[in-house]
Amino acid sequence: MSTPAAAPIVPEPKKLTFSDWLILTIASIGFAFDIYELLMLPLVLRPALTEFGIMPGTDEFTMWFGRLFYLPAFFGGVFGLLGGYMTDLLGRRRVLTWSILLYAFSAFAAGFSTGPWMLLVFRTTTFIGVCIEFVAAVAWLAELFPNPLQREKVLGYTQAFSSIGGLLVASANSLAGNLEQAGRLITVQIPTFLTGILGEIAQTNTSTLTWRYTLMSGLIPAIPLLVIRPFLPESPIWAKKQSEGTLKRPSLLALFSPELRRTTVVTMIMFACSYGAAFGAIQQMPQIVPGLTEDVQNYKEKIFKVQQAKLPEADRAKGMDSLPKKDQKSLTTLAEQKLASDYTKVQEIGGLIGRFLLAMIAVYFVSRRNLLRVFQGPGLILMPLIFWFFLQVENTTFFNIPLDFLGIGSLPITVCSLGILIAGLFTVAQFSFWGNYLPTAYPVHLRGTGESFAANIGGRLIGTSFAWVTAQLAVTSFIPGDSPPAKFAAASAIVAGFVYLVGSIACFLLPEPKGDMVD
Repeated sequence: MSTPAAAPIVPEPKKLTFSDWLILTIASIGFAFDIYELLMLPLVLRPALTEFGIMPGTDEFTMWFGRLFYLPAFFGGVFGLLGGYMTDLLGRRRVLTWSILLYAFSAFAAGFSTGPWMLLVFRTTTFIGVCIEFVAAVAWLAELFPNPLQREKVLGYTQAFSSIGGLLVASANSLAGNLEQAGRLITVQIPTFLTGILGEIAQTNTSTLTWRYTLMSGLIPAIPLLVIRPFLPESPIWAKKQSEGTLKRPSLLALFSPELRRTTVVTMIMFACSYGAAFGAIQQMPQIVPGLTEDVQNYKEKIFKVQQAKLPEADRAKGMDSLPKKDQKSLTTLAEQKLASDYTKVQEIGGLIGRFLLAMIAVYFVSRRNLLRVFQGPGLILMPLIFWFFLQVENTTFFNIPLDFLGIGSLPITVCSLGILIAGLFTVAQFSFWGNYLPTAYPVHLRGTGESFAANIGGRLIGTSFAWVTAQLAVTSFIPGDSPPAKFAAASAIVAGFVYLVGSIACFLLPEPKGDMVD
C-alpha cells in the first residue's frame, strides 16, 4: 500500500531587512523607469520629427513613425532574449545593473539628437536596456522571496511602480514644457568636439526644448543605482546552484520541450496581445488628441497667457492672431504636447489602479486564468468602444485635479480622459499579471530565458509592432474619419478589439501552474 506524498513545505515569509528594502527600492526604481523610458516616445515623437522637418500627415512622417516605434522594439526583443539568456548564465543582479545603466545613458544621449537617425539609434539602445531589465528584475525578486503569498505581493506592488513611472514621464514632460514657457531651459547643443561626427542641432520654426529635456531626464535612475549597487545581493537560489555546480546551462530549445512548449507559445501570444493593446491603441493618444480642437485651443490660450505676461505692457493686449506664423506653430505644438502628456497621466493613473487592484486580489484567485479574465473580459468590450467614439463625443470637462504643488498645473477630468483611464486600468494591469505568472512557469536555469521569450519576443517585438499596424491602417481609405486624428482613433479601436479578442481566446489554453516555483 503506497503512502500519500507529503505536502510541500511552504517557507515562512521573510522579515524584511535593510538589504531587502534596498532590493525593493532598486527594483521599484527599475520598473518605474523602464516604463518611463518607453512612454517617452509617444510624447516626444511628433515634436521631434517636426523639428527635423518631417511633418505630420506626410509619407515621410508615417515612415519614421513606424521606424521609431518598431525598429527599437525589434532589436530590443532580439537582444532582450539574449539578455534573458545572460540572466540565467551570469546571474540576475549583474545583468539588472548593466541594463539600467544602458537605458539611462542612452535616453540622455537621445536628447542631443541632431536628426531622426541619431534618435533611432539611441532609442534602440534604450529599448534594449529596458527589455533586459524587466526580465532580470522579475527573476531576481521572485527568487529572493520564496514564500508564495509574499512573493505575489512583492512582485505586484513593485511592478505597480511601472505605472508611477508612466505618470512621472508625463509629469516630467509637462514640467519641461512649463519651464520652456517660462524661459528657464538652457538651449541644448552638441559639444564642439563631437559636431564633426554628430552634426549640430539646428534651430527651426518648430524647435522646442521640451522633448529633448524629457528624453534627458531618463538619466535619473542611474544615480541611485550607482550608490546602492554594492549592497545588492545575488539571487540565493541561482547563486547556490552555481556554487554547487548543479546549475544547468540555459537553452532556447529547452523552452520548446514537450513539457514547456505550450506554456512558451501561449504566453508569447498573450504577452503580444497585452502589448498590442497598449501600443496599438493607448499609446496613440498623442496622434489622436490634436483632433480635440477645442481642448487644443484652450491649452493654447493658457500657454499664451503665460507668455503674454512676459511681454512689454504695450504688447499685452495683442491676441494670439498677432503672433508670427512660426510662433503660432510653436504654440500649437506646445499645446498638443501638453494635452497629450495630460492624457498620458490619466492613462497611467488608470494603469496604477489596475496594477494595485491585481496585487490586492491575486492572492485570492487559485486559477491564474480567472484572475486574468477579471481584466480581459471588460477590456474586450470597452477598449474598442472607447477609441471608436473618442472624437465623436462632446468632451465635457467634469472637474480639474489641482497638481500645482508638483509644478505641472491641473489635470482635467473629461469624458475622453475617463475613457483613457478605463483603458489603462484593464490593459496595464495585465503586465503585472505576467510578472507574477512567468516565474512560476520555468525552472531556475530557464527562468530568465523563458520570461524573456514571452516578454521580449511576444511583447516587445510582436506586440509593439501594432503601433506600426495602427499607423498603416490610419492612412488607408477604408478607415473612417475626416482627419488624421480621427483615422488614428478608428484604427486604434480596430486594433484594440482584435488583440483583446485573440488574447481572450488564447487564455483558454494558458497552462495553470502545477505548483509553486520549480527549482
